[in-house]
Amino acid sequence: MNNLDYGIIGNCRSAALISKEASIDWCCLPKFDSASVFAKLLDDNIGGSFGFKVDEGYSTDQFYQENTAILVTRFTKGNDVFEVIDFMPRYHKPNGDYHSPPEFIRYLKYISGAPQLKVAYDPKLEYAKGVTSTYVKDDFIVSLNNEDTYDTLFLYTDLDKTAVINAETITLESDHFFLVGYNEKLFVPHLKYASLEYERTKVYWLNWLERTPTYKKFNEQISRSAMTLKLLSYDKTGAVLAAATTSLPETIGEVRNWDYRFCWIRDASMVIKVMSQLGHKNIARRYLQFIIDLMPDKDEKLQIMYGISGEKKLTEESLDHLSGYKNSSPVRVGNAAYMQKQNDIYGILMDVIHQLLVNFSNDIDNGEELWTMTKGIVWVVSKHWREPDKGIWEFREGDQHFTFSKVLCWTAVDKALKVAQLLGKTSKIAKWEALEQDIRQDIMDNAWNEKAQAFTQAYHSEDLDASVLLMESYGFIDAKHPKFVSTVKAIERELCYEGLLYRYKTKDDFGLPSSSFTICTFWFINSLYKIGEEQKATEQFEKLLSYSNHLGLFSEDIDFKTKRLLGNFPQAYSHLALIETAINLSNVTTAEERVKTIIRTKH
Repeated sequence: MNNLDYGIIGNCRSAALISKEASIDWCCLPKFDSASVFAKLLDDNIGGSFGFKVDEGYSTDQFYQENTAILVTRFTKGNDVFEVIDFMPRYHKPNGDYHSPPEFIRYLKYISGAPQLKVAYDPKLEYAKGVTSTYVKDDFIVSLNNEDTYDTLFLYTDLDKTAVINAETITLESDHFFLVGYNEKLFVPHLKYASLEYERTKVYWLNWLERTPTYKKFNEQISRSAMTLKLLSYDKTGAVLAAATTSLPETIGEVRNWDYRFCWIRDASMVIKVMSQLGHKNIARRYLQFIIDLMPDKDEKLQIMYGISGEKKLTEESLDHLSGYKNSSPVRVGNAAYMQKQNDIYGILMDVIHQLLVNFSNDIDNGEELWTMTKGIVWVVSKHWREPDKGIWEFREGDQHFTFSKVLCWTAVDKALKVAQLLGKTSKIAKWEALEQDIRQDIMDNAWNEKAQAFTQAYHSEDLDASVLLMESYGFIDAKHPKFVSTVKAIERELCYEGLLYRYKTKDDFGLPSSSFTICTFWFINSLYKIGEEQKATEQFEKLLSYSNHLGLFSEDIDFKTKRLLGNFPQAYSHLALIETAINLSNVTTAEERVKTIIRTKH
């Protein structure tokens, strides 16, 4: 397996990654950021997994059930056919709350013939630290780790439990099930229960997706990306994760391995903006409450990221007993970037507040709190916008005056002015307009580089950076402005390699990147569309879509040469940008279609 060929299942509480051969190689319970119970993804030998062994005559096919987040892996050998249907239960209870327990169900569906398999059940609790012991009990199989940290995991099945644990050959003649859960069940589940959980979960996803608009083109990709973003949201608090994994490397064998199971204000706000455009109010409301709950004091500065339960301290440590994905160590949990200063987050958050007020103006419960936040954000920006920071790419050495950070400081004030007008609050407008003009002038004077004929990565630098492509998206500059068009062209010349983009070519703390940051290529394609190169944008977009895995999922990075997926997976950033680009390009018609339209209108 070379290409992160995994599917994701989840229930907005946790998630699991399942290989093409139906092996669960990553799962943390009871929450996304808990210690893993299966982590083969990060260590082939000791990480732990839950799969099935079949003889070499079987082929597999994997797909999502249409319009759901339920994953099916079909095993076929002539007439011998069975399916593994994987899902985490999620649906509305009669009282309106969600049923989303810390567990997953594997439904073995018998199709035909006499298929044979062995169960390979090998949980390794607490990131595979210490020894996990597994025992057969009357009602379940229990695994426990009581060396460093006491932890347990329960497996329920209607198959012979001893045969399961001993990996004995099982011949399927009917349907069966496995339920793996963090908690011992009060009532022993049976096949009918597993089937009912499946049907209810299926209905939940069908209903959820039905609220998403349909588009002329790329509808399938938009739907799959929207469901993936939903799977990366944590219902309990409203947090949105950057990705479901930790320490999947940006480059094989190197050390750019980070834990992404946290809520970055930037990533999450961009996700919420897209999801609210798609009409999903609840996820937007919950996220907004998450932010409000994080900011009890009016003068409290926002961190760039938080734990999914609102934790402010995210101490980073290495798990040296794990060899890492494809032996790319270290494996890190926690993320020291939480201490960094990145001034762009204020503009991104202000943008999402404005978006929510526009989309759901009659439906916002906390307008007063939002106005308080708006005033607080502008106050912080007015005090700090002239200061250097770490920038969007979180350089761990040295602060600079990054263009993107300055543009987003401008955005914070621009959107605050719009919010003030929406709420009928006029007393601050004159003061804020003066601040907005000061920041705009500063950017125009210092970020444009005559030699590069582009807005550059930082003030008085000749280095280019894909993030400046967002100047247009945030309304700082018109798409047809000569300086923006020139910037897009310069970035294409300098940062584009076979249709994929470098974030930048500046040597950072770890040297020149050898993989492309997926979101940057989407930004570039969007920019081509905006400056009028629609056909070129569509061709590049379709080429980029072909680099997804077999289920249409993207990670953080793509290797420039091999096009293999790298980095944490699935990546919220990549999928939100896919949706934005797809929506724009869904309106682009080919030359042939345009001619037909002209002929139709003439007749």
